[in-house]
Amino acid sequence: MPGKINENIRNIRELKDYTQEYMALRLNITQAGYSKIEKGTITLSCDKLEEIVSIFEMDLINLIEFESSLYLKSNSMNSKASEQSDLSNIKMLYSDKIALLEKLLDKTDRELKKYREKYGCL
Repeated sequence: MPGKINENIRNIRELKDYTQEYMALRLNITQAGYSKIEKGTITLSCDKLEEIVSIFEMDLINLIEFESSLYLKSNSMNSKASEQSDLSNIKMLYSDKIALLEKLLDKTDRELKKYREKYGCL
């Protein structure tokens, strides 16, 4: 179980986009010391564990039972929906740009036609 807690701490830290340096600063330890917590090379005290869950703004039970695979799957689905939305926005922007360019081309063709009628082909 301790190995799983250490993995969960690392996974949650990464999901929250916290650096090891940030966590170490908040825990008043060195980055190397924090790294040892995540690697499980030192025994994690209950006090430090409480500080970590406080930084993560979660309960100890949630930290222990955390399943990153569930979060990543859900996050992946949200990411795909976001990508679809982004693609729709890009498509709409390009459609607008194409319409403007077609209008500009049509105007240029009309001006060229008037020029040829007035001055003939050179």
